[in-house]
Order: sequence, then C-alpha cells, then structure tokens
Amino acid sequence: SGTTGYPKGATLTHLNLLINAAQARAWVPDVERGTSVVYAVLPMFHAYGLTLCLTFAMSMGARLVLFPKFDPDMVLAVMKKHPATFLPLVPPIADRLLKAALEQGVSLKGTEVAISGAMALPHELVVPFEAASGGYLVEGYGLSECSPVLMANPVAENRVAGTVGLPLPGTELRVVDPENPTVDVAAGAPGELIVRGPQVFSGYYGKPEETERVFVDGWFRTGDIVTVDEKGFVRIVDRIKELIITGGFNVAPTEVEIALRQHPGVEDAAVVGLPSEHSGEEVVAAIVVSPGADVDVEAVREFARGILTAYKVPRRIFVVDELPKSLIGKVLRRQVRDALIRLNSGE
Repeated sequence: SGTTGYPKGATLTHLNLLINAAQARAWVPDVERGTSVVYAVLPMFHAYGLTLCLTFAMSMGARLVLFPKFDPDMVLAVMKKHPATFLPLVPPIADRLLKAALEQGVSLKGTEVAISGAMALPHELVVPFEAASGGYLVEGYGLSECSPVLMANPVAENRVAGTVGLPLPGTELRVVDPENPTVDVAAGAPGELIVRGPQVFSGYYGKPEETERVFVDGWFRTGDIVTVDEKGFVRIVDRIKELIITGGFNVAPTEVEIALRQHPGVEDAAVVGLPSEHSGEEVVAAIVVSPGADVDVEAVREFARGILTAYKVPRRIFVVDELPKSLIGKVLRRQVRDALIRLNSGE
C-alpha cells in the first residue's frame, strides 16, 4: 500500500528475486544445501515470504514445509518430525512459538537460523528464543521494492542488538538529508536511507511519476530515517512515510480513513499506528462524529470490516471533538498520534 492509500505495483524481475535469494544464501553459508528444512509460516503474497520461504528455499534444495497459516500447535507438531533449520518469521510469531514450545515441552533445537523482519525485534525476545533453539535469531530489514531484503545482522556473535545489521552482498547505502537527498549527512547523524543494488526494483508498474519521486541519481529512497555506527551497523530511528506496519503488513492510513468516512455517522477520521507489544504497531483511529449522530464505535469497526482487509481494520476507535489540522486543512497525524498515546496512557 502506498502513502496515498492506493496500492502500487512494485515491479520485481526474475533477476531481482533470484539475486535476493543468492544474497540470502551468502549470508547463511553454514546452512547446508540439500539437507536444510525451511518452514513457510509467512504468506507468500508478501515479498518477505516469497523470497525467504520460496525462492531461497528452492535454491537451497531445501525441504520446504508449507503451513496454511501460522498455528503454533501445528508448527510444534511438525517440529517433532522435521525440525526447522531455517525459520523466517516476525516477532509476534517468534513470541507465540516460544511460549507454546515452553508450555508443551517441545524442543526448538535444530533451528540454526531464525530471521526476523517487518518490525523491530525486541532484545528481550532474542535471549530466551536462542536459549530454546540453540541457534541464532537475528533481525533483517527490507522493502517490497527491494525483493525485499536489503540488510541483516550477521549470523554470528558480532551481531548488534537493536540494529538491522549490515548490507547484503552487492548492496550499497547512503544516509542523506531528507530535504536534499543528493547531500550526505555527517557520519553517525540521522538521515534518510537510500540504497542501490541488484535486488532493487525498476519502478512502480504504470506509475512513472511515482517512480521518479523515489529515485535520486539511481538511488532508491526508502523513506526511513536511520543512523549508521562506526562499524557500519544500521539502526532505524523513524519513518518519513506514515505507513503503519502491523504484524509485518503495511497499512496506509489514507485508505482506512476513506473507509471510515463512508460511515454515515462519521464526519472525519484520522488513522495512526500506536506501539503494540504483539504486532509492532496497531491500527488506531480517531473519529469526529457527524452533528446529531449517535455512533457506536464497534458498529463503525464492523462497517470498516465490510470494506477493508481484516488487518487494516482499526483495533481501537476513539471519538474526539476535532482533529488537529494544518493551515491548508491537512490532518496532522503526528499530533493525533501523540494525543492518542497520552489518552491511552491515562494522562
């Protein structure tokens, strides 16, 4: 989903996808070809699942174990017969799998590499997961436009918690001034991450103007604000884009707001992402009720459910008197988010 609220097609070539699989193989040289077992608990319509669960696994000659959805009981039942060697996941899956394994007394041993993406990986999850598996749980980073993996922490003792690691082979990065992306920022200073490499897409399908906006002299603008330490490890500190990442999926606030405003009792709406212990962020809405209307927030959620994919439906809806807006009438989502965080904490 794009920031405008309408999906864009990221044109990935066969070469982009094959190279990203090759880059992943180079990153985990100790995972043996022909004998490894890869669990596909991620959906393959997501670029992350497509590359690490399908093209990577096939290129490794791995046994690929397909799951219709993530169900910890189902995964643990298979663990007893065919323990995973390589396990791509997101933090909520790692958390639920670990808890279920400890409760049921099922071993996670044999999982040499678990790689986490799509949202920040809490360090307090890494330690017990690695203790249970005997392998590594490392964080990676990427975007659909990049097939999707751009960087990952080393599968070794020199990984750095709280960072998304180092660029994959053949991947170059720069940190630039978001207002003038041709100018690099000072070493260690925050700036927008721009990248280039053989896994980076050629552009958005049928959208030359949008394509032109995200490329600067051949470098792709990720929209993420990062810092890079003296050893080259990258840390994500903020996002320029207002996309909400929930459970590893992108949600464009505009798309959800358009759906909410179709409800006859909703005059205006603002949608933001609030921190969630389980899914990175959760989709939350603030709505202004139409004059004279009597609106039940659960009814609004049900209404939205008839328009939106399930993960895009706001988990919570707050009724407010008005929304903060700029001089040109644009809703200031960052102020809405700050206000909802205060409201949520009881301030």
